[in-house]
Amino acid sequence: MESLNSSEQQVLQGRMEKKQMKEFMTMYGKLVQKCFDDCITDFTTKSLHTKEEGCVMRCVDKYLKGSERLGTRFQELNASMMQSGQIPGR
Repeated sequence: MESLNSSEQQVLQGRMEKKQMKEFMTMYGKLVQKCFDDCITDFTTKSLHTKEEGCVMRCVDKYLKGSERLGTRFQELNASMMQSGQIPGR
């Protein structure tokens, strides 16, 4: 990124931010869909039953912890590859 001029860096930064936002929104959409499909069973009222609410809370917690662990593991593997000279994509 150091070989880019200021204008190119700004364009690249904007694209990276858009990509991150898109990835976040995709992850959020998947989370909502998964937890809804797994937990919501009664459509006779507009509010959640206690059982459904507990299920949603556990589902969200599990999904976020899994995503966090996956991200951490990816960073560990990436750092290990960089140290050993195995650069991904080359």
